[in-house]
Amino acid sequence: MKKQNTLKKFSAMLLLVTMLLAYTGCNNAGPDTDQEKVFTVLQGVDATTLDPGMHSEGPTYNIDRQLYDTFLDQGDDMKVTASVAKNWTAVNETTWKFELRDDVYFHDGEQLTASDVKFSIERILKPENKSAQIGNFKAIKKITVDNDFNLTMETDGPYPLLLTRLSALRLVPEHYVKEVGKEQFALKPLGSGPYKLSKWVKDESVELVANDKYWGGEPEVKKVVFKPVPEAAARVMALQKGEADLIVNLPPHQVADLEKNDKTAVESVSSTRFIMLPFTTKNSAVSDVRVRQAVNYAIDVDSIIENIFGGRATASSQPVGNFDLGYKKDLKPYGYNPEKAKQLLKEAGYGDGLKLRLGSPNGRYIMDKEVAEAVKLQLEQAGFEIDLTFEEWGNYATKTLQGTMDYDLWLIGWGSSTFDAGSTLNFWLNSALVTRYYQADAKTTEFLDNTLNTALKTIDENNRVEMYHQVIQKIYDDAAFVTLYQQEDLYGVSTRINWKARPDETIRLVDASWK
Repeated sequence: MKKQNTLKKFSAMLLLVTMLLAYTGCNNAGPDTDQEKVFTVLQGVDATTLDPGMHSEGPTYNIDRQLYDTFLDQGDDMKVTASVAKNWTAVNETTWKFELRDDVYFHDGEQLTASDVKFSIERILKPENKSAQIGNFKAIKKITVDNDFNLTMETDGPYPLLLTRLSALRLVPEHYVKEVGKEQFALKPLGSGPYKLSKWVKDESVELVANDKYWGGEPEVKKVVFKPVPEAAARVMALQKGEADLIVNLPPHQVADLEKNDKTAVESVSSTRFIMLPFTTKNSAVSDVRVRQAVNYAIDVDSIIENIFGGRATASSQPVGNFDLGYKKDLKPYGYNPEKAKQLLKEAGYGDGLKLRLGSPNGRYIMDKEVAEAVKLQLEQAGFEIDLTFEEWGNYATKTLQGTMDYDLWLIGWGSSTFDAGSTLNFWLNSALVTRYYQADAKTTEFLDNTLNTALKTIDENNRVEMYHQVIQKIYDDAAFVTLYQQEDLYGVSTRINWKARPDETIRLVDASWK
């Protein structure tokens, strides 16, 4: 009898434990609190580096923008605002004084000072570091640390873009970079931003945790993971299944599907980014202006916009965004004229056709693979033979920024954070920079260099715009680029989050929150 009672008690206890486990299991099906939730962002590509001074491309910036503070900042209206620098004064046209906050600390507890600001700029300017940002700051000829929280900058002439450039300058800790070295810093960074690096597994994920001592206030979102997912369809599926909270480069044809779903929504904003095909004119195949003009006439941009983007893009005529000061409004695109393309090819001596190598990333930009394939097809219909190669973004971006891209023409997107045409034109056309793929004759090179160098030191906006227009007209006539379209940025978002898209494409999670 005693044995039987014991068995009954054991059975009752087992039932109770089973029920408790089942209850606990149900409760653990999802995070209980905002502290446990993970905000998942899916981009098309991974970061190329986590050293903020050694790259100049958007997906990486979206990640390192969480880790680092900028010296100045830009608000939602893209106007310069305070950040680590809280006050600034122009002493004269070439001298600026800045006052820093005294409550900014790096993630290791060391205070951020004016010496770190000076170090962050000077390491970009060292030629041996091969920074893609060297052109942004080369006008700065001297930085003087007045004390821990004040510094003076002197430029080699008037530089109207200085404050805007400084709004994108991410600040790094001098002591830590010197301690671990440039290569190690790129893998295990230390910043003063709203998030700290938890783990980076290359081509898999970047995991971040909130900085609870952030001077701007601890972020509401405590855990963040960025994952590279090249295929747009896979990103959309992950969002629909609740496996992602924010996805970039949403295909336009899937907007309606997400808007119908009560768990997903769409964020859209007119973008500063335009998509183009630069020519590597040192290659003999595209050294003839008639060949470059033929390529322009052979591409049906309107068809691409309608059939791939559903009308959510605008045809472009120049390598400058229509938001930028200096955009030439009266300049029309070449237009689609395949017969004229064939005639120009024949005049250039390629009546039997010409083979060109076309390069493109896959997953970096909205529908980039589809656009590259459409360009290939259209060029082939006009008499070209196209060898199309899709390349991994990290290698593709590195080659672009180091001046080693060797395709005859290649797809790239560009957007200016300065909203001034000079920054983009200078990056692609100044002969002092390795990113000048348009190898013009000596007379044209002298004209472009002199005009741009003068414009970038001209305070009067009307005079500056006139010089930009001269440059834009010259490269249009020379068909230095095929400028395709200016895109509309589309994001898929979970309805459980609060987040707002910006026209400069930056993802700022310090402002995000859970609903």
